[in-house]
Amino acid sequence: MPQLDRNTAGRRVPRDLHPFAWWIWALALATAASRTTNPLLLFLVLAVLGYVVTARRTEAPWARGFTYYLWLALTVVAIRVAFRCVFATGITPHDHLIFSLPHIPTPAWYAGIRIGGPVSLEATLSAATDGLRLACLLCCIGAANTLANPKRALRVLPGALYELGVAVTVSVSVAPQLVQSVQRVVRARRLRAGRSKGIRALRSIVVPVLEDALERSLHLAAAMDSRGYGRSGTATRASRRATGALMLLGMGGLCAGVYGLLDGTAPPLLGLPALAAGSALCAGGLALGGRRVRRTTYRPDPWRAAEWGVAGCGVSAAVLLSVSVGYSATDLNPSLYPLSWPTLPVVPVLAVLLAGAAGVLSPPPGRTPAPAALPGRRPAGPATGTDRTRTEVTK
Repeated sequence: MPQLDRNTAGRRVPRDLHPFAWWIWALALATAASRTTNPLLLFLVLAVLGYVVTARRTEAPWARGFTYYLWLALTVVAIRVAFRCVFATGITPHDHLIFSLPHIPTPAWYAGIRIGGPVSLEATLSAATDGLRLACLLCCIGAANTLANPKRALRVLPGALYELGVAVTVSVSVAPQLVQSVQRVVRARRLRAGRSKGIRALRSIVVPVLEDALERSLHLAAAMDSRGYGRSGTATRASRRATGALMLLGMGGLCAGVYGLLDGTAPPLLGLPALAAGSALCAGGLALGGRRVRRTTYRPDPWRAAEWGVAGCGVSAAVLLSVSVGYSATDLNPSLYPLSWPTLPVVPVLAVLLAGAAGVLSPPPGRTPAPAALPGRRPAGPATGTDRTRTEVTK
């Protein structure tokens, strides 16, 4: 025991952070990225996302998908630039022309849209900047999906959304289960010396896999029915109508509030007031709808100081890039006329770096413990050819 204390002294115990903390951090950083078109700040946001994901991702299958989000972001930027080059609009006499595409005449009812023609450097940079901002938003969502366990996130949903949580949990687990079924069928065919290839082999694999999926679905349905899934509870018709009305009004308020925050020219009432009213209505609808559902949670995820720190880092970055205190609004959205190199304002840079502190404040991710060796059994090691054969036959 003293040796254990010496080894763990000065270190944080590895554990998985609450999934909602990662989602709050990622959504707040996405809000901060949506407030700027400065390419230097957007690249800094991508660097912070890469650092936090690399430092705090687990070894789970869903934690390996951030690379695909980066490729998707690069594709979005390329498509945005290509569309701006093809539909060349907004060219001024002072622009720096790069090349010219063949012009395609358009009918009168298609006026205002020009296909082909000269492509300027300013228009290309503007399209690349807009695409880069959208790419940052996609990467923020990808970081949340990479760092947060989706099953644990669905487990902490409000009681009124338990049907949605069950449906999403089942859909998330379908692909891994199908892969396992295919592996079992292929292993069984190999043990039976199956030599068929091509279409015949595919048919001999698909039928057992579908049968296994159908049997698993029937077992799942029986288990859900035995646990009372889908019961109507004690909610009256008036209660259900009130819940639906509150949720619809709340979602409308949330959409209006998000639009007001993202659009600087929107009226002030479409910003924080609409967002706060929509959040209150949604909370009331969830509380009213959750009365008919009573459920328990095995070993709920704790919310400790690390969760507060990670969520606070993201929210602080979003607030600092929204209030425009200590810097000019033109620093966040530099103009391309005249064409010049963008500057890096100090306060927004510190805000983005503060969001990157989540990689330090969060504890190391928990590791899956190795299975303990049973008494009288040899420890796991490199398997010989005979051991592998015996293992396959046993399976």
